[in-house]
Amino acid sequence: MGKLDDIVSLCKRRGFIFPGSDVYGGMAGTWDFGPLGVILKKKIENSWWDFFVEKREDMYGVDAAILMNPKTWVASGHTDTFSDPLVECKNCHGRFRADKIADSISESVTTEEFQKLGVKCPTCGKSDWGEIRQFNMMFSTHVGPITDDSSIAYLRPETAQGIFTNYKNVVDTFYPDVPFGIAQQGKAFRNEISPRDFILRDRECSQMEIEYFVHPDTWEENFEKLLEINHAFLEDVMGISKEKIHELEVPAEDRAHYSKRTVDIEYDYPNGKEELMGIAYRTDFDLANIARESGKSMEYRDKNTGEVYIPHVIEPSIGVERLFLAVLSEAYIEDEIDGSKRVLLKLPENLAPYKYCVSPLLKNKPELVEKAREVYDILRAKYGNVTWDDSGNIGKRYRKQDEIGTPKCVVVDFDTLEDGTVTVRDRDTAKQVRVKAGEI
Repeated sequence: MGKLDDIVSLCKRRGFIFPGSDVYGGMAGTWDFGPLGVILKKKIENSWWDFFVEKREDMYGVDAAILMNPKTWVASGHTDTFSDPLVECKNCHGRFRADKIADSISESVTTEEFQKLGVKCPTCGKSDWGEIRQFNMMFSTHVGPITDDSSIAYLRPETAQGIFTNYKNVVDTFYPDVPFGIAQQGKAFRNEISPRDFILRDRECSQMEIEYFVHPDTWEENFEKLLEINHAFLEDVMGISKEKIHELEVPAEDRAHYSKRTVDIEYDYPNGKEELMGIAYRTDFDLANIARESGKSMEYRDKNTGEVYIPHVIEPSIGVERLFLAVLSEAYIEDEIDGSKRVLLKLPENLAPYKYCVSPLLKNKPELVEKAREVYDILRAKYGNVTWDDSGNIGKRYRKQDEIGTPKCVVVDFDTLEDGTVTVRDRDTAKQVRVKAGEI
């Protein structure tokens, strides 16, 4: 695993991630995914959807609107409680999340507790702090032509509420057996006080969430099942080392207001252990609140027993960017080939942006280029994610493809014209074999 700065540099150099609005000097907490980043991101999202939705009979998907009725955020508790502890340095007027610049304190830290720690300002080094106050992280906007209190709306801070507000629609149209889940992928927006650590904490992110509706008496067994399944996804599908994944049982004082149990799955990122995803037992908090605010019943009637109840909910939630960075961190390796340093992304083949790179040995030999194009067209039609590269010498091409994680490089040379074989080079071992082009 490389340092975070090394990964950030690779991402920009090779077209994975660029700073948001870079041409104008950037905008804190925003990032743009480049050509390779988009491919990797979509593969992560598609793999999650395939694993948790397409391959299961108990999952349904939705894609809810980002702008929602403001009552949504009153019922969910976000209007009153979705906040972080903001503290300002009196010397340089820098503003920070109090729980992120001091060790071993929670989001509920008081001004007195914080000031006793003697924390120094990360910007100016002084220890002269103002009062801690709670800062609501929802972005507000106005809907319609009139700008007043009646037109206020919010960019959603989570995708979960779009699932909860569609619970009744799914039950009424599909009437699924409990337990069942509703899944969604989409953008969420959080006005972070101090975005940091590359894409680990930013103001615009993508989430992948499931609300799994269960009978109140079975929440514990379903919680454990979902926890186990998410470990399998991270390790077997995303290729993340089991040794770098840790479970944290979140204490009551640090849990979200809706949660009766939360387990954070943490990962050993280059900058230290950080939350990768969480699984929360939300009880009937959301559905009961929606019923109260909307006046509509959220009860479920069992088809077989006739029992009527409001389901309880277990929520596995993961940020795409956090998973993206974990995948990159896991894959980033520095080694030596023939006495020279090499950087490679040892990405699982199911996630690598390109499966193959096809090259002519020499780009100034028309017969090699023509044959290489034939091989390229065949492989592209067969696999889709195949790239072409004829820039620089063959050694430089290998190094470039190693850095972007391409598992195999296919080179057409003069022997290809004679016997139809090509050189296939392996990314991880750098070993080369000759095979018939049609057998790849």
